[in-house]
Amino acid sequence: MESELACPICTMTDIVIGDDRAECITCGHEWDIVTDARDNPGALGEIRDANGTVLHDGDSVAVIKDLKLKGSSDTLKVGTKISNIRLVAGDHEVDCKVAGRGILLKAKFLRKV
Repeated sequence: MESELACPICTMTDIVIGDDRAECITCGHEWDIVTDARDNPGALGEIRDANGTVLHDGDSVAVIKDLKLKGSSDTLKVGTKISNIRLVAGDHEVDCKVAGRGILLKAKFLRKV
């Protein structure tokens, strides 16, 4: 059974919906439908940066420490500015693009600019 929901991890729309749960066929991620941000906009709660400032979709942030990107030899350097972030549910709350590459980051390594 497919739906208009998108996976918070891979953003694909091939979702199987069960009893109050949804599963992405592409990446296998499972989540509660009730806590999906599209169904319940307040479900993410307040996501705060390293300084305690509340982050919102579309904000610009800067990296506060060098971050090694998994799966490559690249590193995000301190002070790298990232604009137009998107907040998502999960362990890594910030979805963004850096140099054309889509990455997920933890908010505790960012500060609002």
